[in-house]
Amino acid sequence: MPRIIDVVEAPDQGADEMVVRKPEYGSGDFRLGSQVIVRESQRAVFYRDGKSLDEFDAGRHTITTNNLPILSGLLRLIAGGDNIFTAEVYFVNIREFTDMKWGTPQPISLRDTDLGLVRLRAFGQYTMQVADPKRFVDQIVGTQGLYRTAQIEEYLRSVIISRMTDVLGENMTSIFDLPALYDEIGAGMRAKVQDDFLAMGIALKQFLIVSISPTEETAKAIDERASMGAIGNMDAYMKFKAARAVGDAAQQSGGSGDGLGMGAGLGMGAGIGAGMAGMISQAMQSSSQPAQTTGSVSAPAAAPSVMTLEEAAAYLKVSATDVQALIDSGELKARTIGSQVRISRDVIDAFLAG
Repeated sequence: MPRIIDVVEAPDQGADEMVVRKPEYGSGDFRLGSQVIVRESQRAVFYRDGKSLDEFDAGRHTITTNNLPILSGLLRLIAGGDNIFTAEVYFVNIREFTDMKWGTPQPISLRDTDLGLVRLRAFGQYTMQVADPKRFVDQIVGTQGLYRTAQIEEYLRSVIISRMTDVLGENMTSIFDLPALYDEIGAGMRAKVQDDFLAMGIALKQFLIVSISPTEETAKAIDERASMGAIGNMDAYMKFKAARAVGDAAQQSGGSGDGLGMGAGLGMGAGIGAGMAGMISQAMQSSSQPAQTTGSVSAPAAAPSVMTLEEAAAYLKVSATDVQALIDSGELKARTIGSQVRISRDVIDAFLAG
């Protein structure tokens, strides 16, 4: 004997349930004359053999061939003298669904004029409402075979992500220009998603892009690009990168537990620190100075015949205090003119010759 359902209703449909199926599994046996009770926030759609039979608005309805005229062309089962037909009923929730989330499960890869290739993540939210329950059931349940809320949300999310990939590909040239394109991207997304949703019987009430952000790898590339721009010279940038890598290696080698290893690490760190300073200085100087037009190398400037205290110190490669001490002791002859000390280079050369 078939299991006959005389009252068809879904009184416990939650606010977050888009569709409730009766019966939950398989087909139900409905009798002509059975009652269909539809709440204000619901619409009921009978479905059988891949076809939607009819839709019921809010209220109490009696199943007859008048309100389900397509039944006349369907198979009828006879049970106890009553006309029985098998079908499923989908109670569609027509409330507005707010704060619906969407996001990219995997980063979107795009071409970039500055970085070559970037990978972006995006997420946001939207508000929707089922505007055409019969079409919604035909497209979502009949075509996709989905009726659970989680399944429907996942399907709608995939539609949005597909459109996001298209819109970003059409509008973005460089990730550095992306903040100025938010309005264009948002408008393009709303237009495309709205058309897709209407084809499924859904009205898109609101659509928001909360964030479009680079992945960790892309963010690192942006940071390096900014560093290169701050230096302003590719050769200087590469030297800086090499010096930093050697410095990191020196720190690692200096972390050994024995005293010898620590001493070697400290020595290496000091040497590398000086080397880094020299390399960066040379790189910056080379980027700021014009290229030489000839291959000749200029000779260092000759020492003046009459020197100041500081020039004499530089000539002797000692401190100015040491030179003053030699003058005070009488070992080095000098003249004081006003408050300034002047020393002959010949006197210094004679002093060095002994």
